[in-house]
Amino acid sequence: MTNQAYVADHSAPVLRTHAWRTPQNSTAYLLPHLQPTSQILDIGCGPGSITTGLAALVPAGHVTGIEPTSLPLEAARALAASEGITNISFKEGDIHALPFADESFDIVHAHQVLQHITDPIDGLREMRRVCKTGGLVAIKESASLHCYPEAPEMVKWQQIYLKVAAERGTNPHSGERIHVWARKAGFSPEDVKCSTGSWCFQTREERESWGGNFAERSVGSPLSKVAVEKGYATEEFFERVREVWLEWVEDEDAWFGILHGEILCTKRDA
Repeated sequence: MTNQAYVADHSAPVLRTHAWRTPQNSTAYLLPHLQPTSQILDIGCGPGSITTGLAALVPAGHVTGIEPTSLPLEAARALAASEGITNISFKEGDIHALPFADESFDIVHAHQVLQHITDPIDGLREMRRVCKTGGLVAIKESASLHCYPEAPEMVKWQQIYLKVAAERGTNPHSGERIHVWARKAGFSPEDVKCSTGSWCFQTREERESWGGNFAERSVGSPLSKVAVEKGYATEEFFERVREVWLEWVEDEDAWFGILHGEILCTKRDA
């Protein structure tokens, strides 16, 4: 993807984390606006869990999922097939040069995408371009992370992530400013509706899923490799981060929360 600076990868634990996402737990702000015939573009669809869920909610419509790489699309197609969803398609595509004509979709959706690109305003302009007049551009991005108990290794791990992302020109906490980007991309302030959403991981099952995946992601990940190369941390540090995540899973008092910024942007004119 042009101007894409993804700090993570498409490894199994990353895709498992993404596959947990559904319209119900990740796009509740958008659901009241769906119509049975909605034509939807889902940018950065990953393994397709949100995409497939949206398609099930618009039985007379169609959902197109795009990714800058083919790596997660096989899993996305397999998921749709396993659930008998046929009003859906997946293809490779770049948010900065969407392979669609102007005014092609009723809803253009991106979940946790703009934080990974270096020119989010340009990406938003493209989203606006392919959205029909009267349609919606829907975006959700993380704004902050909170962990209890907060071990020193967790604090440093988050600091390293923010540092590496900033060096690549991206902002993992972009949820706090997506409304500003939307206005710069051509939406009028009165046509940008802001809200917030959140995820909370506290039960044993939630801790095993979230903490287990991040424990696996801690060692040998693109983030750890870059951090070690630049001297920000050692391989031993990231091994300790893995251990801290596993300790967190076993702590019945443990809690992890993420605050997200959400916007619904109405396109009034071409």
